[in-house]
Amino acid sequence: MLGSGSLTAEVSQSEAQRLGGGEITRFGALRAGSDDGVIPAYDGGLPEPPDNVDYGESGDFHPNPFPDDEIRHTVTADNMEQYDEYLTKGTKALLQAYPDTYEINVYPSRRTMAWPEWILDNIEDNATDAELVGGGNGIDGAYGGIPFPILHGSNEEQAQQAMWNHLTSWRGIYVERRSGEVAVETDGDYSMTMSEQELFYNFYNPEGDESTLDNTLFYYLSRTTSPARLAGGAVLIHETLNQVKEPRRAWGYNAGQRRVRRAPNLAYDSPIAAADNLRTADETDLFNGALDKYNWEYRGVQQYYIPYNNYEIAQDGLEYEKILGTKHLNPDLQRWERHRVHVVEANLKDDERHIFSRRVFYIDADSWKVVSVDQYDGRGELWRVSQAMEKSYYEVPTVWTALDVFHDLQSKRYHVQGLDTEEGETLVFTDRVPNKRYFSPQALRRRGRR
Repeated sequence: MLGSGSLTAEVSQSEAQRLGGGEITRFGALRAGSDDGVIPAYDGGLPEPPDNVDYGESGDFHPNPFPDDEIRHTVTADNMEQYDEYLTKGTKALLQAYPDTYEINVYPSRRTMAWPEWILDNIEDNATDAELVGGGNGIDGAYGGIPFPILHGSNEEQAQQAMWNHLTSWRGIYVERRSGEVAVETDGDYSMTMSEQELFYNFYNPEGDESTLDNTLFYYLSRTTSPARLAGGAVLIHETLNQVKEPRRAWGYNAGQRRVRRAPNLAYDSPIAAADNLRTADETDLFNGALDKYNWEYRGVQQYYIPYNNYEIAQDGLEYEKILGTKHLNPDLQRWERHRVHVVEANLKDDERHIFSRRVFYIDADSWKVVSVDQYDGRGELWRVSQAMEKSYYEVPTVWTALDVFHDLQSKRYHVQGLDTEEGETLVFTDRVPNKRYFSPQALRRRGRR
């Protein structure tokens, strides 16, 4: 292990055997419900489309499997102290920033998380083989499933492991989508940027294994289709597993210049133009990329209200203007539930630069996906709050976001990514394994012009 540069000892076989037993699920979550019964015991989630919905094929919008669930209570600026222990600092800040309009409707908690059997099998193998390398900036000994279902080692190592579980969490093999993103001004005005995205998760390639990864986690291609001034532009990313050893490989195609260029700065806190600087490169999917700019601390498992099972905000034909409020998303379309989350804190290293000096991540303990982030400026003041509107894609199956929202508390503006309810189709998941030339920079110009 010293020769490989690993940080932590591997989990023992006896420890790994706890997975799937009476106490812990096969993906490392506590099986039991909360002491007060609000969070239920895990019973298998939604491994397939439930019987009470009419669902066709991937790409169809997901009917709500819980149409009869009623709101248990609504948290507002006036009564938030009553629910203080279950509110993240970011949620409290939003309630205080918009006391007349922002509220969260809390529904019964439903643990809908489910993953395919082959992934659960891989997770059991990863539990005894996976290790952090390169100072926690890479992983080794893992494939086709989260690497660290049982967090272990030092406090910092556990924090890094939790973040790696998010980075490698199951999101399907090949995903295609047409969606929009907007930056909403203080008066509620916005203009839409539409794009088409393709994503191949090399880490879950059913035809490969760890030896074929070539230090590549996934391949991502995004083509802008509107507005006209941006149409034809494209971005290609080869996401590396260890970005300190080998930085993210990125290219951009400018339709006006008809040139493909390397984009080495498309990482960390580089601003995203389509977000009008309300989202940084490493905020996509609430966090992506290298961990090396921060010192990491694990704050344990806590219970919070988080967006979960958000089917109503992602219904076919729902007009964008009904989703997008003047200051925030329409609260009536959001569903919040109490769940267990891993809390991870990141503090900027003294010799590093980033617009966020401190970041607090809330990671769903079932799906291992970051569902909310509190982000602080250089003065240590809470600046931005990010949220993922999670739901179960029960045909895959997995829990992932329907759309993401990024609030700027200082400018009173917000940004939304993943709008697709007017497009006639949502995320399309397939088992396609493309030739790697498909995601080559040589092919970027041709596809960017389509």
